[in-house]
Amino acid sequence: MSALNSENTTTLENAMQLMIQTFHKYSGNEGDKYTLSKAELKEMLTQELGNYLGNAQDKDAVDKVMGDLDSNNDGEVDFTEFVILVGALTVACNDFFLEYHKDDGKKADAKQ
Repeated sequence: MSALNSENTTTLENAMQLMIQTFHKYSGNEGDKYTLSKAELKEMLTQELGNYLGNAQDKDAVDKVMGDLDSNNDGEVDFTEFVILVGALTVACNDFFLEYHKDDGKKADAKQ
């Protein structure tokens, strides 16, 4: 896959590029450049997903996320496992958004 000209890319293609760039911003700071160690994962969670995950500083929370993501039990999170995290968070946010607006609709109907 070649680098895309940003002038011609769609919003979704830009989002995909950002996911790739974000993963590689943290991967390889220590050890394998194609995976996130627990320390790299913690830094990424804190810096990039703090608004969605809350206190990523909590060691138990980071351990749980690592355990849940590390499907091959190698102690690191590869890009596929990272995409699963981002996808799951996106689904959760969408579900919250839909639920929030469904509740808004009920409130709006009650006012009429």
